[in-house]
Amino acid sequence: MSCNWVPRLGVGFAMVVATAGAAAAAEVNVYTYREQPLIQPIFDQFTKETGIRVNVVFSNKGLEERIRAEGAASPADLFIAVDAAILEKAKAMGIGQPIKSAAVDKAVPAQFRDHDGTWVGLTYRARIFYVSKERVKDTSLTYADLADPKWKGKLCVRSGQHPYNIALIASMITHLGPDKTEAWLKGFKQNLAAKPSGNDRSQVKAVYSGECDIGVGNTYYYGLMATNEKEPEQKEWAKSVRVVMPTFASGGSHVNISGALLAKNAPNRDAALKLVEFMVGGEAQKLYAELNFEYPVVAGVAPTPLIADLGKLEADKASFAEIAKNRTKASELVDKVGFDDGPGS
Repeated sequence: MSCNWVPRLGVGFAMVVATAGAAAAAEVNVYTYREQPLIQPIFDQFTKETGIRVNVVFSNKGLEERIRAEGAASPADLFIAVDAAILEKAKAMGIGQPIKSAAVDKAVPAQFRDHDGTWVGLTYRARIFYVSKERVKDTSLTYADLADPKWKGKLCVRSGQHPYNIALIASMITHLGPDKTEAWLKGFKQNLAAKPSGNDRSQVKAVYSGECDIGVGNTYYYGLMATNEKEPEQKEWAKSVRVVMPTFASGGSHVNISGALLAKNAPNRDAALKLVEFMVGGEAQKLYAELNFEYPVVAGVAPTPLIADLGKLEADKASFAEIAKNRTKASELVDKVGFDDGPGS
């Protein structure tokens, strides 16, 4: 999606009329990688309840670099990303500042917040297995099982270099170290049914068509497929699989987050903090879960029933900062073992 400002009085934004003698209407400027349909309703509700106008830049790349290039003159108040590694990168670039809010600290568990408060998680999802209901009876699989020879020729996954898989491999390095992770990745490669290709939905389609028995993907794709009216064949893909929540040896499933970083030079800092507090409130968390089929970070707010019915998810407690540090090594291992060349190479 192109990067542009949404007009201040455009569709979906409330018109705020200043009272006589009052200052200009409050506003907050957001740069976000989250797609517009998946977050705009939350901004609309915030404006409706507070009168604070939300101006948004939507893009799929380069926003953290843009904020840094804009420097002290940047209009950005909040930066929203859909990957913890991007939030860590933005923090390392020095474009953030601590989110000092007792409400945020109370609402969001520590594992979903940066240790010094520069960013805070908004939702999370897990990297799970989509297994054939007909051909796979084991429901207690672990990530280690991806390298078990009994699954030779039975696995399918998108490119190892895709950020979703790099995050998973970086998590394995966090748990096992690079040498054991390399051995695991080699075993995983030899169990593939074909060269990695497509996207996460493609893996579920491959299970449906019998090309493989286990596909690796993110949890929210189940909801997106099961409710897809434009491409109803995806509903059949979803019906053909069972979701298994794999775990590490120490317990917990690999998760990643969407989150918000408070910009270092935020011109509307107070309004930005109000928006962050709103987004981690119960109402917005429920709406977020419905829009994205992701898990709310706030305890007590349930995911949408379609996702809740997939089973209990226990999030791995490994540090997102540590996982982010291991991403470069993860990418190197993917190339070293020739993962994307497929089995037998």
